[in-house]
Amino acid sequence: MNEPTKMWSGRFREPLDRTFEQWQRSFPFDWRLLSHEVAASQAHAQTLAAAGILSSEELEKTLRGLEAVGLRADNWAHRISASSGETEYEVSTQQVGAAIVASAPQAEDIHHYVELELTREIGALALKLHTGRSRNEQIATDMRLFVRGAIDFTLADLRSWMLALISLAEKSSAAVMPGYTHLQRAEPVLIAHWLLAYVAMLERDFSRFADARTRMNFCPLGSGAIAGATLALDRSIASNALGFTAPTANSMDATSDRDFMLDFAQAASTLGLHISRFAEELTLYATAEFGFVDLPEAFSTGSSAMPQKKNPDLTELARGKSARLLGASTALSTLIKGLPLAYNKDLQEGQEQIFDIAATLAGLLSVLPNFTRALSFRTEKMHHASETGYLNAMAAATYLSNKGVPFRKAHEIVGNAVRLGLDQHKELNQLPLTDLQNLSPEFSEDFFDAISIEATLNCHDVLGGTATHRVAEALTAAKSRVSHLTSRISQGDADV
Repeated sequence: MNEPTKMWSGRFREPLDRTFEQWQRSFPFDWRLLSHEVAASQAHAQTLAAAGILSSEELEKTLRGLEAVGLRADNWAHRISASSGETEYEVSTQQVGAAIVASAPQAEDIHHYVELELTREIGALALKLHTGRSRNEQIATDMRLFVRGAIDFTLADLRSWMLALISLAEKSSAAVMPGYTHLQRAEPVLIAHWLLAYVAMLERDFSRFADARTRMNFCPLGSGAIAGATLALDRSIASNALGFTAPTANSMDATSDRDFMLDFAQAASTLGLHISRFAEELTLYATAEFGFVDLPEAFSTGSSAMPQKKNPDLTELARGKSARLLGASTALSTLIKGLPLAYNKDLQEGQEQIFDIAATLAGLLSVLPNFTRALSFRTEKMHHASETGYLNAMAAATYLSNKGVPFRKAHEIVGNAVRLGLDQHKELNQLPLTDLQNLSPEFSEDFFDAISIEATLNCHDVLGGTATHRVAEALTAAKSRVSHLTSRISQGDADV
Protein backbone atom coordinates (compact mmCIF):
# COMPACT_ATOMS: atom_id res chain seq x y z
CA MET A 1 0.00 0.00 0.00
CA ASN A 2 1.35 3.45 -0.92
CA GLU A 3 1.13 5.60 2.17
CA PRO A 4 1.20 9.39 2.01
CA THR A 5 4.42 10.81 3.39
CA LYS A 6 2.49 13.43 5.37
CA MET A 7 -0.64 13.24 7.49
CA TRP A 8 -2.23 15.95 5.34
CA SER A 9 -0.76 15.57 1.84
CA GLY A 10 -3.79 14.33 -0.10
CA ARG A 11 -4.87 17.79 -1.26
CA PHE A 12 -1.40 18.81 -2.48
CA ARG A 13 0.22 18.21 -5.88
CA GLU A 14 3.69 19.56 -5.16
CA PRO A 15 6.10 18.33 -2.51
CA LEU A 16 7.30 20.70 0.17
CA ASP A 17 10.38 22.79 -0.41
CA ARG A 18 13.08 20.72 1.27
CA THR A 19 14.54 23.60 3.25
CA PHE A 20 11.09 24.73 4.42
CA GLU A 21 10.18 21.17 5.32
CA GLN A 22 13.13 20.81 7.64
CA TRP A 23 12.74 24.32 9.06
CA GLN A 24 9.09 23.87 10.03
CA ARG A 25 9.45 20.43 11.63
CA SER A 26 8.74 20.26 15.36
CA PHE A 27 9.92 16.68 15.85
CA PRO A 28 13.50 17.73 16.73
CA PHE A 29 12.06 19.10 20.00
CA ASP A 30 8.56 17.68 20.48
CA TRP A 31 9.91 14.11 20.58
CA ARG A 32 9.92 14.82 24.33
CA LEU A 33 6.16 14.30 24.21
CA LEU A 34 6.50 10.65 23.17
CA SER A 35 5.14 9.11 26.37
CA HIS A 36 2.29 11.63 26.48
CA GLU A 37 1.37 11.11 22.83
CA VAL A 38 1.30 7.36 23.39
CA ALA A 39 -0.85 7.70 26.51
CA ALA A 40 -3.28 10.05 24.76
CA SER A 41 -3.44 7.73 21.74
CA GLN A 42 -4.22 4.76 23.97
CA ALA A 43 -7.01 6.75 25.61
CA HIS A 44 -8.37 7.73 22.20
CA ALA A 45 -8.26 4.10 21.07
CA GLN A 46 -10.41 3.14 24.04
CA THR A 47 -12.87 5.89 23.08
CA LEU A 48 -12.99 4.60 19.49
CA ALA A 49 -13.63 1.08 20.71
CA ALA A 50 -16.54 2.28 22.85
CA ALA A 51 -17.96 4.01 19.75
CA GLY A 52 -17.68 0.79 17.71
CA ILE A 53 -14.90 2.07 15.43
CA LEU A 54 -12.40 -0.48 16.73
CA SER A 55 -13.26 -4.07 17.57
CA SER A 56 -12.01 -5.54 20.83
CA GLU A 57 -9.28 -7.39 18.92
CA GLU A 58 -8.25 -4.22 17.07
CA LEU A 59 -8.20 -2.29 20.34
CA GLU A 60 -5.96 -4.87 22.00
CA LYS A 61 -3.61 -4.91 19.02
CA THR A 62 -3.50 -1.10 18.88
CA LEU A 63 -2.79 -0.77 22.59
CA ARG A 64 0.01 -3.32 22.40
CA GLY A 65 1.50 -1.56 19.40
CA LEU A 66 1.38 1.81 21.13
CA GLU A 67 3.04 0.31 24.17
CA ALA A 68 5.87 -0.91 21.98
CA VAL A 69 6.23 2.55 20.40
CA GLY A 70 6.32 4.08 23.86
CA LEU A 71 9.33 1.94 24.74
CA ARG A 72 11.39 3.44 21.91
CA ALA A 73 13.17 5.88 24.25
CA ASP A 74 14.18 3.06 26.61
CA ASN A 75 15.34 0.97 23.66
CA TRP A 76 17.49 3.81 22.36
CA ALA A 77 18.97 4.40 25.81
CA HIS A 78 19.88 0.69 25.94
CA ARG A 79 21.47 0.79 22.47
CA ILE A 80 23.49 3.92 23.24
CA SER A 81 24.60 2.40 26.52
CA ALA A 82 25.73 -0.79 24.82
CA SER A 83 27.73 1.09 22.19
CA SER A 84 29.23 3.78 24.41
CA GLY A 85 30.01 1.86 27.56
CA GLU A 86 27.93 4.28 29.63
CA THR A 87 25.25 2.98 31.95
CA GLU A 88 21.68 3.60 30.83
CA TYR A 89 21.41 6.04 33.73
CA GLU A 90 24.34 8.03 32.33
CA VAL A 91 22.88 8.28 28.83
CA SER A 92 21.52 11.81 28.55
CA THR A 93 18.06 12.82 27.43
CA GLN A 94 19.68 14.75 24.59
CA GLN A 95 21.45 11.60 23.35
CA VAL A 96 18.18 9.65 23.35
CA GLY A 97 16.33 12.49 21.64
CA ALA A 98 18.96 12.81 18.94
CA ALA A 99 18.78 9.08 18.27
CA ILE A 100 14.98 9.07 18.05
CA VAL A 101 14.92 12.06 15.71
CA ALA A 102 17.66 10.58 13.51
CA SER A 103 15.74 7.30 13.29
CA ALA A 104 12.74 8.99 11.66
CA PRO A 105 13.92 11.74 9.29
CA GLN A 106 10.52 11.78 7.59
CA ALA A 107 8.55 12.44 10.79
CA GLU A 108 7.12 15.94 10.80
CA ASP A 109 6.16 15.96 14.48
CA ILE A 110 5.56 13.61 17.40
CA HIS A 111 2.07 12.71 16.12
CA HIS A 112 3.44 11.74 12.71
CA TYR A 113 6.27 9.79 14.33
CA VAL A 114 3.91 7.72 16.49
CA GLU A 115 1.68 7.00 13.51
CA LEU A 116 4.67 5.89 11.42
CA GLU A 117 6.06 3.72 14.20
CA LEU A 118 2.66 2.25 15.00
CA THR A 119 2.22 1.40 11.33
CA ARG A 120 5.48 -0.54 11.47
CA GLU A 121 4.16 -2.40 14.51
CA ILE A 122 0.59 -3.23 13.46
CA GLY A 123 0.30 -2.33 9.78
CA ALA A 124 -2.64 -0.47 8.22
CA LEU A 125 -4.71 -0.79 11.38
CA ALA A 126 -2.63 2.09 12.74
CA LEU A 127 -4.26 4.47 10.27
CA LYS A 128 -7.63 3.88 11.92
CA LEU A 129 -6.44 5.54 15.09
CA HIS A 130 -6.72 9.04 13.67
CA THR A 131 -10.46 8.60 13.19
CA GLY A 132 -12.35 11.36 14.98
CA ARG A 133 -9.36 13.41 16.10
CA SER A 134 -7.05 16.20 14.94
CA ARG A 135 -3.46 17.11 15.64
CA ASN A 136 -4.79 20.37 17.11
CA GLU A 137 -6.41 18.53 20.01
CA GLN A 138 -3.53 16.05 20.23
CA ILE A 139 -0.88 18.69 20.87
CA ALA A 140 -3.17 20.51 23.31
CA THR A 141 -3.56 17.24 25.22
CA ASP A 142 0.11 16.26 25.06
CA MET A 143 1.24 19.64 26.33
CA ARG A 144 -1.24 19.51 29.21
CA LEU A 145 0.10 16.11 30.17
CA PHE A 146 3.69 17.37 29.93
CA VAL A 147 3.01 20.49 32.01
CA ARG A 148 1.05 18.48 34.57
CA GLY A 149 4.00 16.12 34.96
CA ALA A 150 6.46 19.01 35.18
CA ILE A 151 4.34 20.60 37.91
CA ASP A 152 4.28 17.36 39.87
CA PHE A 153 8.07 17.12 39.72
CA THR A 154 8.38 20.78 40.71
CA LEU A 155 6.05 20.35 43.69
CA ALA A 156 8.07 17.39 44.94
CA ASP A 157 11.35 19.29 44.48
CA LEU A 158 9.97 22.39 46.18
CA ARG A 159 9.02 20.31 49.21
CA SER A 160 12.57 18.96 49.36
CA TRP A 161 14.04 22.45 49.30
CA MET A 162 11.61 23.74 51.91
CA LEU A 163 12.53 20.85 54.19
CA ALA A 164 16.23 21.63 53.68
CA LEU A 165 15.63 25.27 54.63
CA ILE A 166 13.67 24.21 57.71
CA SER A 167 16.41 21.76 58.69
CA LEU A 168 19.04 24.51 58.38
CA ALA A 169 16.83 26.84 60.42
CA GLU A 170 16.52 24.21 63.16
CA LYS A 171 20.28 23.73 63.14
CA SER A 172 20.79 27.49 63.45
CA SER A 173 18.79 27.39 66.70
CA ALA A 174 18.99 30.78 68.46
CA ALA A 175 21.81 32.20 66.32
CA VAL A 176 21.32 35.84 65.39
CA MET A 177 22.17 37.96 62.34
CA PRO A 178 21.65 41.54 61.22
CA GLY A 179 18.46 42.16 59.30
CA TYR A 180 18.74 44.71 56.50
CA THR A 181 16.56 47.34 54.91
CA HIS A 182 17.95 49.40 52.03
CA LEU A 183 20.99 47.09 52.39
CA GLN A 184 21.75 48.92 55.66
CA ARG A 185 21.76 47.12 59.01
CA ALA A 186 18.34 47.58 60.56
CA GLU A 187 17.51 45.22 63.43
CA PRO A 188 18.79 41.86 64.63
CA VAL A 189 16.81 38.78 63.62
CA LEU A 190 17.27 35.11 64.18
CA ILE A 191 18.95 33.29 61.29
CA ALA A 192 16.02 30.88 61.45
CA HIS A 193 13.64 33.81 60.96
CA TRP A 194 15.53 34.85 57.81
CA LEU A 195 15.45 31.30 56.44
CA LEU A 196 11.73 30.96 57.18
CA ALA A 197 11.15 34.07 55.06
CA TYR A 198 12.26 31.98 52.07
CA VAL A 199 10.10 29.07 53.19
CA ALA A 200 7.15 31.48 53.13
CA MET A 201 8.02 32.49 49.56
CA LEU A 202 8.29 28.87 48.48
CA GLU A 203 4.97 28.02 50.07
CA ARG A 204 3.37 30.67 47.88
CA ASP A 205 5.21 29.25 44.88
CA PHE A 206 3.95 25.80 45.79
CA SER A 207 0.37 27.06 45.91
CA ARG A 208 0.72 28.78 42.53
CA PHE A 209 1.90 25.59 40.85
CA ALA A 210 -0.78 23.54 42.61
CA ASP A 211 -3.49 26.01 41.59
CA ALA A 212 -2.24 25.93 38.00
CA ARG A 213 -2.39 22.14 38.03
CA THR A 214 -5.99 22.14 39.21
CA ARG A 215 -7.01 24.75 36.65
CA MET A 216 -5.41 22.99 33.68
CA ASN A 217 -6.53 19.44 34.44
CA PHE A 218 -9.20 19.16 31.72
CA CYS A 219 -9.00 16.96 28.64
CA PRO A 220 -9.10 18.43 25.10
CA LEU A 221 -9.50 15.06 23.35
CA GLY A 222 -12.74 15.04 21.39
CA SER A 223 -12.44 18.72 20.45
CA GLY A 224 -11.43 17.96 16.86
CA ALA A 225 -9.64 20.59 14.83
CA ILE A 226 -11.89 23.44 15.99
CA ALA A 227 -15.57 22.51 16.17
CA GLY A 228 -15.56 19.19 18.03
CA ALA A 229 -15.22 15.56 16.95
CA THR A 230 -17.26 14.42 13.97
CA LEU A 231 -18.23 11.22 15.78
CA ALA A 232 -20.46 10.80 18.83
CA LEU A 233 -17.53 10.01 21.11
CA ASP A 234 -17.84 9.60 24.85
CA ARG A 235 -15.23 12.14 25.84
CA SER A 236 -15.26 11.06 29.47
CA ILE A 237 -13.50 7.78 28.53
CA ALA A 238 -10.27 9.49 27.44
CA SER A 239 -10.55 12.07 30.19
CA ASN A 240 -10.80 9.41 32.89
CA ALA A 241 -8.07 7.26 31.34
CA LEU A 242 -5.62 10.17 31.44
CA GLY A 243 -6.48 11.29 34.96
CA PHE A 244 -8.16 14.54 33.97
CA THR A 245 -10.94 16.08 36.04
CA ALA A 246 -13.34 16.27 33.07
CA PRO A 247 -13.41 17.02 29.32
CA THR A 248 -12.92 20.65 28.27
CA ALA A 249 -16.12 22.65 27.79
CA ASN A 250 -15.50 24.41 24.45
CA SER A 251 -13.72 22.94 21.43
CA MET A 252 -12.42 26.27 20.07
CA ASP A 253 -10.95 27.19 23.43
CA ALA A 254 -9.57 23.69 24.03
CA THR A 255 -7.53 23.56 20.84
CA SER A 256 -6.13 27.09 21.13
CA ASP A 257 -5.85 27.50 24.90
CA ARG A 258 -2.32 27.80 26.24
CA ASP A 259 -3.25 29.46 29.54
CA PHE A 260 -2.01 26.37 31.34
CA MET A 261 1.42 26.93 29.79
CA LEU A 262 1.34 30.59 30.79
CA ASP A 263 0.34 29.68 34.35
CA PHE A 264 3.25 27.26 34.58
CA ALA A 265 5.69 29.72 33.01
CA GLN A 266 4.61 32.60 35.23
CA ALA A 267 4.73 30.50 38.39
CA ALA A 268 8.19 29.33 37.33
CA SER A 269 9.39 32.91 36.73
CA THR A 270 8.17 33.97 40.20
CA LEU A 271 9.93 30.98 41.76
CA GLY A 272 13.01 31.99 39.78
CA LEU A 273 12.87 35.46 41.32
CA HIS A 274 12.77 33.95 44.80
CA ILE A 275 15.67 31.64 44.00
CA SER A 276 17.61 34.61 42.65
CA ARG A 277 17.02 36.66 45.81
CA PHE A 278 18.24 33.78 47.97
CA ALA A 279 21.26 33.34 45.72
CA GLU A 280 22.04 37.06 45.76
CA GLU A 281 21.97 37.26 49.55
CA LEU A 282 24.24 34.27 49.91
CA THR A 283 26.62 35.66 47.31
CA LEU A 284 26.87 38.87 49.32
CA TYR A 285 27.11 37.11 52.68
CA ALA A 286 29.95 34.92 51.39
CA THR A 287 32.13 37.91 50.49
CA ALA A 288 35.01 38.91 52.76
CA GLU A 289 33.21 42.20 53.35
CA PHE A 290 30.31 40.37 55.04
CA GLY A 291 31.93 37.07 55.97
CA PHE A 292 28.68 35.60 57.28
CA VAL A 293 28.66 32.27 55.47
CA ASP A 294 31.05 29.63 54.18
CA LEU A 295 29.87 28.30 50.84
CA PRO A 296 30.37 24.53 50.60
CA GLU A 297 33.35 23.57 48.46
CA ALA A 298 31.33 20.83 46.76
CA PHE A 299 29.23 23.56 45.14
CA SER A 300 31.98 26.10 44.40
CA THR A 301 34.86 26.41 41.95
CA GLY A 302 38.23 28.11 41.85
CA SER A 303 39.90 30.56 39.53
CA SER A 304 42.23 29.47 36.76
CA ALA A 305 44.38 32.56 37.44
CA MET A 306 44.02 33.34 41.15
CA PRO A 307 44.81 30.38 43.42
CA GLN A 308 43.11 31.84 46.50
CA LYS A 309 39.65 32.17 44.98
CA LYS A 310 36.53 30.20 45.92
CA ASN A 311 33.85 31.35 43.53
CA PRO A 312 30.11 31.10 44.31
CA ASP A 313 29.25 29.41 41.03
CA LEU A 314 26.01 27.83 42.23
CA THR A 315 24.50 31.07 43.50
CA GLU A 316 25.67 33.02 40.46
CA LEU A 317 24.25 30.43 38.06
CA ALA A 318 21.00 30.37 40.05
CA ARG A 319 20.69 34.12 39.55
CA GLY A 320 21.32 33.64 35.85
CA LYS A 321 18.80 30.83 35.52
CA SER A 322 16.10 33.10 36.94
CA ALA A 323 16.65 35.40 33.96
CA ARG A 324 16.19 32.41 31.67
CA LEU A 325 12.87 31.55 33.34
CA LEU A 326 11.64 35.13 33.14
CA GLY A 327 12.68 35.36 29.49
CA ALA A 328 10.85 32.17 28.55
CA SER A 329 7.71 33.36 30.32
CA THR A 330 7.84 36.71 28.55
CA ALA A 331 8.43 35.04 25.17
CA LEU A 332 5.42 32.79 25.69
CA SER A 333 3.16 35.70 26.65
CA THR A 334 4.34 37.67 23.63
CA LEU A 335 3.74 34.68 21.36
CA ILE A 336 0.12 34.22 22.44
CA LYS A 337 -1.05 37.81 22.87
CA GLY A 338 -2.01 38.46 19.24
CA LEU A 339 -3.38 35.09 18.11
CA PRO A 340 -6.96 34.85 16.82
CA LEU A 341 -9.04 31.77 17.57
CA ALA A 342 -8.47 28.95 17.18
CA TYR A 343 -5.25 26.98 16.53
CA ASN A 344 -2.35 28.74 14.81
CA LYS A 345 1.03 27.19 14.12
CA ASP A 346 2.69 30.02 16.00
CA LEU A 347 1.79 27.96 19.08
CA GLN A 348 4.43 25.42 18.05
CA GLU A 349 7.05 27.96 19.17
CA GLY A 350 5.69 27.87 22.71
CA GLN A 351 6.62 24.24 23.20
CA GLU A 352 10.34 24.95 23.37
CA GLN A 353 9.78 27.62 26.01
CA ILE A 354 7.94 25.10 28.19
CA PHE A 355 10.53 22.37 27.67
CA ASP A 356 13.27 24.83 28.63
CA ILE A 357 11.39 26.02 31.72
CA ALA A 358 10.81 22.46 32.90
CA ALA A 359 14.47 21.53 32.37
CA THR A 360 15.72 24.73 34.04
CA LEU A 361 13.51 24.22 37.10
CA ALA A 362 14.48 20.56 37.37
CA GLY A 363 18.16 21.50 37.25
CA LEU A 364 17.89 24.27 39.85
CA LEU A 365 15.82 22.24 42.27
CA SER A 366 18.09 19.21 41.91
CA VAL A 367 21.00 21.09 43.53
CA LEU A 368 19.41 23.61 45.89
CA PRO A 369 18.32 21.20 48.67
CA ASN A 370 21.76 19.63 49.16
CA PHE A 371 23.48 22.98 48.74
CA THR A 372 21.23 24.47 51.43
CA ARG A 373 21.90 21.64 53.86
CA ALA A 374 25.65 22.09 53.36
CA LEU A 375 25.68 25.82 54.17
CA SER A 376 27.72 26.85 57.22
CA PHE A 377 27.12 30.16 58.98
CA ARG A 378 29.83 32.09 60.83
CA THR A 379 27.54 32.71 63.75
CA GLU A 380 30.06 34.57 65.92
CA LYS A 381 30.68 37.14 63.21
CA MET A 382 26.95 37.46 62.52
CA HIS A 383 26.30 37.89 66.25
CA HIS A 384 28.95 40.60 66.52
CA ALA A 385 27.49 42.39 63.50
CA SER A 386 24.09 42.29 65.21
CA GLU A 387 25.46 44.04 68.31
CA THR A 388 27.12 46.91 66.46
CA GLY A 389 25.67 49.73 64.40
CA TYR A 390 22.83 50.66 66.83
CA LEU A 391 20.55 47.82 65.72
CA ASN A 392 18.92 48.04 69.15
CA ALA A 393 17.67 51.61 68.53
CA MET A 394 14.12 50.42 67.87
CA ALA A 395 14.18 48.47 71.14
CA ALA A 396 15.46 51.63 72.89
CA ALA A 397 12.58 53.69 71.49
CA THR A 398 10.18 50.94 72.55
CA TYR A 399 11.67 51.09 76.05
CA LEU A 400 10.85 54.80 76.32
CA SER A 401 7.45 54.26 74.77
CA ASN A 402 6.69 51.65 77.41
CA LYS A 403 7.63 54.31 80.01
CA GLY A 404 4.88 56.55 78.67
CA VAL A 405 6.90 58.69 76.25
CA PRO A 406 5.01 59.23 72.98
CA PHE A 407 6.70 57.15 70.30
CA ARG A 408 7.49 60.11 68.04
CA LYS A 409 9.22 61.80 70.96
CA ALA A 410 10.93 58.52 71.95
CA HIS A 411 12.18 58.19 68.37
CA GLU A 412 13.72 61.66 68.55
CA ILE A 413 15.34 61.02 71.92
CA VAL A 414 16.93 57.76 70.79
CA GLY A 415 18.09 59.48 67.60
CA ASN A 416 19.90 61.99 69.77
CA ALA A 417 21.35 59.10 71.80
CA VAL A 418 22.64 57.51 68.58
CA ARG A 419 24.24 60.83 67.62
CA LEU A 420 25.86 60.97 71.04
CA GLY A 421 27.14 57.41 70.57
CA LEU A 422 28.56 58.25 67.17
CA ASP A 423 30.38 61.25 68.62
CA GLN A 424 31.81 59.14 71.47
CA HIS A 425 32.40 56.01 69.30
CA LYS A 426 30.18 53.99 71.61
CA GLU A 427 27.16 51.74 71.16
CA LEU A 428 23.96 52.63 73.01
CA ASN A 429 24.64 50.09 75.76
CA GLN A 430 28.08 51.68 76.32
CA LEU A 431 26.80 55.20 76.96
CA PRO A 432 26.85 56.37 80.59
CA LEU A 433 23.43 56.44 82.20
CA THR A 434 23.98 60.05 83.21
CA ASP A 435 24.45 61.06 79.57
CA LEU A 436 21.25 59.23 78.62
CA GLN A 437 19.33 60.86 81.47
CA ASN A 438 20.40 64.26 80.16
CA LEU A 439 18.39 63.33 77.06
CA SER A 440 15.41 61.96 79.00
CA PRO A 441 14.75 61.38 82.70
CA GLU A 442 12.90 58.18 81.77
CA PHE A 443 16.19 56.32 81.25
CA SER A 444 17.12 54.15 84.23
CA GLU A 445 19.29 51.14 85.05
CA ASP A 446 16.81 48.69 83.45
CA PHE A 447 17.45 50.33 80.06
CA PHE A 448 20.59 48.30 79.43
CA ASP A 449 18.79 44.98 79.92
CA ALA A 450 16.00 46.22 77.66
CA ILE A 451 18.40 46.73 74.73
CA SER A 452 20.41 43.51 75.05
CA ILE A 453 20.47 41.29 71.97
CA GLU A 454 18.00 38.90 73.57
CA ALA A 455 15.63 41.67 74.62
CA THR A 456 15.91 43.33 71.21
CA LEU A 457 14.84 40.10 69.57
CA ASN A 458 12.11 39.35 72.08
CA CYS A 459 10.49 42.77 71.96
CA HIS A 460 9.14 41.64 68.58
CA ASP A 461 6.75 39.28 70.35
CA VAL A 462 3.99 39.10 67.75
CA LEU A 463 2.84 36.46 65.34
CA GLY A 464 5.37 36.53 62.51
CA GLY A 465 7.97 38.35 64.58
CA THR A 466 11.54 37.36 65.35
CA ALA A 467 11.07 36.83 69.11
CA THR A 468 12.77 33.57 70.04
CA HIS A 469 9.65 31.67 71.06
CA ARG A 470 7.70 33.01 68.06
CA VAL A 471 10.36 31.70 65.68
CA ALA A 472 10.34 28.33 67.43
CA GLU A 473 6.56 28.18 66.99
CA ALA A 474 6.90 29.26 63.35
CA LEU A 475 9.45 26.51 62.71
CA THR A 476 7.14 23.87 64.14
CA ALA A 477 4.21 25.21 62.13
CA ALA A 478 6.21 25.38 58.89
CA LYS A 479 7.46 21.84 59.33
CA SER A 480 3.89 20.66 59.90
CA ARG A 481 2.58 22.50 56.84
CA VAL A 482 5.27 21.14 54.57
CA SER A 483 4.75 17.62 55.91
CA HIS A 484 1.03 18.00 55.30
CA LEU A 485 1.67 19.04 51.71
CA THR A 486 3.91 15.99 51.29
CA SER A 487 1.20 13.71 52.62
CA ARG A 488 -1.52 15.12 50.38
CA ILE A 489 0.62 14.98 47.23
CA SER A 490 1.67 11.41 47.96
CA GLN A 491 -1.99 10.47 48.09
CA GLY A 492 -2.51 11.91 44.62
CA ASP A 493 -4.49 14.97 45.74
CA ALA A 494 -4.14 17.57 42.99
CA ASP A 495 -5.98 20.24 44.95
CA VAL A 496 -3.14 20.85 47.42
